Amino acid sequence: MKYFIIAGEASGDLHGSHLIKEIKLLKPNSEIQAWGGDLMQEQGAEIKKHIKQLAFMGFVEVLQNIRTIQKNFKLCKKQIKKFNPHTVIFIDYPGFNLRMAKWVKKQGYKSVYFISPNVWAWKASRVYKIRDYIDQMIVILPFEKDFYKKYGVEV
Repeated sequence: MKYFIIAGEASGDLHGSHLIKEIKLLKPNSEIQAWGGDLMQEQGAEIKKHIKQLAFMGFVEVLQNIRTIQKNFKLCKKQIKKFNPHTVIFIDYPGFNLRMAKWVKKQGYKSVYFISPNVWAWKASRVYKIRDYIDQMIVILPFEKDFYKKYGVEV
């Protein structure tokens, strides 16, 4: 099995490293490429873009780096197409990942979202994007399961 994982922040790198460890235990021959960090790399992922190059916080910083962000979208799409994974796994990082999930869905790749964006706390309208673009949501907080099921999301 081939997996492409996108984590754009340090917390996503941590959670992604645990996920990769479990994938490797269950499916030792899995190939994993990722946008992530050192922890994911230590568990066997081939890092295609490091999180140090991805974290833009706040409105002003995003505006200042809009061209870089657009280039990152193009690069990520190119890398996914070239690798041709069975599944694309998104970890948090909703500003980037939800836009990428829309494209992934159109390309016909299976998509999994691991570690939900806090749509139940703010920007609740994102739940509809998740429902439309994500094949399976893996949640870590107990109440999230009922929240997503209410909107028809596979949890």
